[in-house]
Amino acid sequence: MPICGWLLALSLAALTGNIVAANERTERNCSLTPPYIPSTAVNTTLRLQELREKMLPLNISAYIIPGTDAHLSEYIAPRDNRLAFMTGFTGSAGTAVVTQTKAAMWTDSRYWVQAERQMDCNWALEKDVSVASVVDWLLAEVPHGGQIGFDPFLFAIRKHTEYEVNLESSNRTLKSIPNNLVDEVWKDRPPIQPYTADADTQGWCVFPFSIGLFNMRGNDIPYNPFFYSYTLLTMDEIWLFLHTERVTDELKVYLNASCNGPLCVQLKSYDTILGELKKFVAKPGCKVWIGTEYTNYAVVEVITQEKLFTSSYSPVLLTKAVKDETEQRVLRDAHVRDAVAVVQLLMWLENAVPKGTETELTAAHYVDKCRSKQMDNSGPSFETISASGPNAALAHYSPTNETCRRLTVDEMYLVDSGGQYLDGTTDITRTVHWGIPTAMQKEAFTRVLMGNIEISRTIFPSDTRGINIEMLGRRALWEVGLNYGHGTGHGVGNYFGVHEWPVGFQSNNIPFRAGMFTSIEPGYYKEDDFGIRIEDVAVTVPAQTKYGNNYLTFDTVSLVPYDKKLIDTSLLSSEQLQWLNTYYETIRRVLGPELDKQGLREEKEWMLRNTEPFSRSDSGSTRLFSSSLTLITVAVALLQNTV
Repeated sequence: MPICGWLLALSLAALTGNIVAANERTERNCSLTPPYIPSTAVNTTLRLQELREKMLPLNISAYIIPGTDAHLSEYIAPRDNRLAFMTGFTGSAGTAVVTQTKAAMWTDSRYWVQAERQMDCNWALEKDVSVASVVDWLLAEVPHGGQIGFDPFLFAIRKHTEYEVNLESSNRTLKSIPNNLVDEVWKDRPPIQPYTADADTQGWCVFPFSIGLFNMRGNDIPYNPFFYSYTLLTMDEIWLFLHTERVTDELKVYLNASCNGPLCVQLKSYDTILGELKKFVAKPGCKVWIGTEYTNYAVVEVITQEKLFTSSYSPVLLTKAVKDETEQRVLRDAHVRDAVAVVQLLMWLENAVPKGTETELTAAHYVDKCRSKQMDNSGPSFETISASGPNAALAHYSPTNETCRRLTVDEMYLVDSGGQYLDGTTDITRTVHWGIPTAMQKEAFTRVLMGNIEISRTIFPSDTRGINIEMLGRRALWEVGLNYGHGTGHGVGNYFGVHEWPVGFQSNNIPFRAGMFTSIEPGYYKEDDFGIRIEDVAVTVPAQTKYGNNYLTFDTVSLVPYDKKLIDTSLLSSEQLQWLNTYYETIRRVLGPELDKQGLREEKEWMLRNTEPFSRSDSGSTRLFSSSLTLITVAVALLQNTV
């Protein structure tokens, strides 16, 4: 390795209100004259006018606004939510493009209804989120020879390459503009929070990106213990770029920041990263290692091609993905305490909803309050999804003053929530019905559960990719022509991010190895009617097989029972029913003592009632053949896709 070879790694409401008025339409209608704009939409006319004025002297025909920050984060601080400021849309995924005459916003199916509720008629909603779709729109709107402006800090290296490939031979070019134009028109842009970064002295947690190297946390992004930072690691130096004015004397001691040796951390100002990087790269013999998925393009702009070495993910991300024994133990412990809070919510709702006074918002507040009383809780890990009836058909709906609905015994209810604990991050979804579900609702729920169980109980070789397992979560739905439009799972961190890449079931996720935590969350959503999702977190563990070795399976660490009245056991195979009963035995064995410890007698009685074993007598024998086909399908997929 060259003497100065180095690694660059990047780090990255409660609301109370009234039920939405019955006579108010919740989505815009731009075909009317004048157009109908709901009260939830934001008037963006003035800010679009000001942005277009900023574009003129730069000679750009269009400007791209991604929904991320300089560290390509999924969840971002309010000051980085430029997409929301410009469009009014507050979903966690989207891209906007503005020309002098048009404006369009791209987002996926989770957010289409939300976008129609939040955007005014200045904006067109585009539903194909691929880069190719954005480029096709640009080719129609940008003249030959035109330039398309973008902020290089908000583009991943891979994303920039994808745009360039799609624009190739089109006679349109990307133009890097380091000064963000949205910031220039955002007069009341929120400041950086005046928090200090803290070290976690427990010593067990591995943090990703730059903070992964230092075991540190901050409060720059809601629901996530992050602080803005970059790290430059060489063979004999460690540089940490952050807002130095927020570093305490105690933290300087922790970082060994007062010396110059190879184990001493040199603290540098956050906004000097590009200048320092330029100087460092100018040294002879340097080679720079960067992960293209989570490094912004601004960094790569200052590195010459011959000095650049890339991989999809940095070694920090890959190392962080596998939890060691201590991390696994404490993350399991966090899920036990978290299950107490969810059990408290479900028991309370079961008693309160028939009285007719509770809403989606009060339920969200209640589960957050229950979690806050658990040991080492530091708040929610994301904004709670609390949705009933048609709102639950929106996969990522969260209640607001304007959209909140009253909970009733006549509708399905979905709650997706999680907590940040000093020993782990949690995420769990349960769907319930307090009355009499329809036959279709019961079948759909059971088939979603079957998908969850099939993934959870599968055995597979180590280094199998999640995409080769993912179809097990959909197969029972596919059998009857149903499906869902979101991913089937994502990694989970140790007091870090609730969505922790690169673990999961998508094509760009890394292969599974022992010690990885992932969610398993199939679902089904019937538009304007109901939504179902069952989400558990599981860890990959060695599987005992008759002949082979180095095989894995999933061990579910979420410990909350499913709604019995929604399960049609006649659809389950004997293996699925056995898995379900074994899981319920685990809930009793692990969660019971914690409920005893906390003196929650009624909650324990509720848990015991809801984890009584299911009868095998009504399992359909025809499912055995289907289960065998599932195993064959997986085997074929593994053979076709080297793992």
